[in-house]
Amino acid sequence: MRTKVEPFSILGQQVQPGKGGRFTLEIAKLHTNTPIQVPVVVQHAKKKGPVLLLIAALHGDEINGTEIVRQFIKNGWNKPDKGTVICIPVFNIFGFLNLSRELPDKRDLNRVFPGTKNGSLASQFAYHFMTEIAPLVDIVIDLHTGSVQRNNFPQTRCDFKHERSMELCKTFGSPFILNSSLISKTIRATMQKMGKDYILFEGGKANRIDDFIVQHGIDGIKRVMNYLGIRKFPVESHVENIIELTESQWLRSPNSGVLNLKVKNGIRIERGTLLATVSDPYGNFERAVKSPRGGFVICVNESPLVNKGDALFHIGK
Repeated sequence: MRTKVEPFSILGQQVQPGKGGRFTLEIAKLHTNTPIQVPVVVQHAKKKGPVLLLIAALHGDEINGTEIVRQFIKNGWNKPDKGTVICIPVFNIFGFLNLSRELPDKRDLNRVFPGTKNGSLASQFAYHFMTEIAPLVDIVIDLHTGSVQRNNFPQTRCDFKHERSMELCKTFGSPFILNSSLISKTIRATMQKMGKDYILFEGGKANRIDDFIVQHGIDGIKRVMNYLGIRKFPVESHVENIIELTESQWLRSPNSGVLNLKVKNGIRIERGTLLATVSDPYGNFERAVKSPRGGFVICVNESPLVNKGDALFHIGK
């Protein structure tokens, strides 16, 4: 006997089995009395299953994630055979409009969770999400990029001590999984304390749509949906090719000047490998940047001009 599937209740509305809808998460109002609204797209299956949340642009300039979720909605891949799929293509709507990482109050939205009802604008964002969306969710896939000119090679991040997170990250199938402890007041830490499963995907850089990264993200989400039984997609597993990185280190610029990269993102390197040179524009000096350890390049600063102390390379071991 088939168990009857109930309508899915969200934001004061109901989605009937086999149906979908677009709803609005109300955050606050501007000084013009204009409401701040975050669109939320929901698809609810006729069969019982987990609730998956796809969320992008928690930082408003991280556009790759938005494009990944957009393609899921456009192509109908978010329509489940079992369970429910919630899509938030643009969470930090202010930052997205301004092509900015932060909110207008200059706060990082990913450092204020779970937020407060009457706190800062960022805190209100977090509060309404944690009150109205988070309790409904079983699994979160959170899509990020590197900041400014730092380009992340496709990777997932989790605490290696959290077995379920490791299992899901392996299923996602990015080339690298980086051991990453929970950071207080982030959405990941807050959701995992609630008992939610969480995948953090990093790929590409800010204010850019990179087809290579977008495809990695799309394939990863499809693998997770296959694994959870939400829907079946013809996508290959990449578990056997994943490299687990237990630790990482940032290499910083020894001088201010012009950055000339000598290696590609994602490659394996040895101790002493020449990674880049930093030189002045007038030919007076040129400093070599060599790797102090063996490992893998998982992020590269692609800015042509750097200041002393700027992060140049993220090396995983």
